[in-house]
Amino acid sequence: MKVVTLGVHVLDVLVRPVEAIPEGQGAALVEDIRMTAAGTAGGTALTLAKLGAAVSSAGAIGTDPTGDMLVQLLGAAGIDTRHLVRRTDTPTSASVLPIRPGGERPSLHLLGANITYGPDDVPWDAIAEATHLHLGGPELIGVDTAARILAYAKEHGVVTSVDLLAPGVLGGFEQIEAALPYVDHMLPNEDQVLGFTGEEDLVHGAKKLLAAGAGLVAVTRGGDGALLVTGDGTEKVPAFAIDVVDTTGCGDAFSAGFVRGMGLGRTPYECAVLGSAAAALVAQGLGSDHGDFDLAAADAFAATHEPRA
Repeated sequence: MKVVTLGVHVLDVLVRPVEAIPEGQGAALVEDIRMTAAGTAGGTALTLAKLGAAVSSAGAIGTDPTGDMLVQLLGAAGIDTRHLVRRTDTPTSASVLPIRPGGERPSLHLLGANITYGPDDVPWDAIAEATHLHLGGPELIGVDTAARILAYAKEHGVVTSVDLLAPGVLGGFEQIEAALPYVDHMLPNEDQVLGFTGEEDLVHGAKKLLAAGAGLVAVTRGGDGALLVTGDGTEKVPAFAIDVVDTTGCGDAFSAGFVRGMGLGRTPYECAVLGSAAAALVAQGLGSDHGDFDLAAADAFAATHEPRA
């Protein structure tokens, strides 16, 4: 399985636990501070590599030390970074994430170079040679560019999947509609489905994505698991009962598990179970790269752990 993960790459700086930001120049002691690669392309690449896929990342980052660190972290995870283009005039995207004791993660985010990515940056030959293309954050590079990339992949027999980055409140259907006919697997979260489609009901929103051309929609719902919506109906996939440390990267891990499952010829339900298992393994530690697991370990986790009530 050869996957190109194209789109949003971010360097996350995570601090845990943070109950409140000290006032003025006050200070607070914390248990852990980490830096990890992240983003709807970068974070997904990390878990795909753990699950046994050969992964190449494509996107825009800066020539700054933040970009150097991001390349180093991705490379250490076995990801091919040759197709990351580097900007001299725009910084690398980064986030500072103060993780609350319950695992919630408000974000301080720098958009950076992600929004500068365009058709001239795309590794067309690498996409044509891949088995799968995962595009993370099409709304950041523009729907016309996203549609062109996805259409090219489909023309070359490449399976496509898409995840969104923006929260639903910032979404609009016009930001994704033109790309949907070229999307085999749409992998947004619940808030994004409602926000981008303008629907008040989750199933109605997912069906709007299907009607516009998406092959299937697998919606992540946090602790409520996932919802599969296809032309044949809907199916709920429960989350696993775990002690959550940090939810950073869980959506990306779900995407990775789902895409990997599809590459293995599994059913959509089985793919969602693998995605949920990968997300649960990541959520038990700090950052998108948490967990020393592989495909066998993720499958074993899914087989031996109870679903959340």
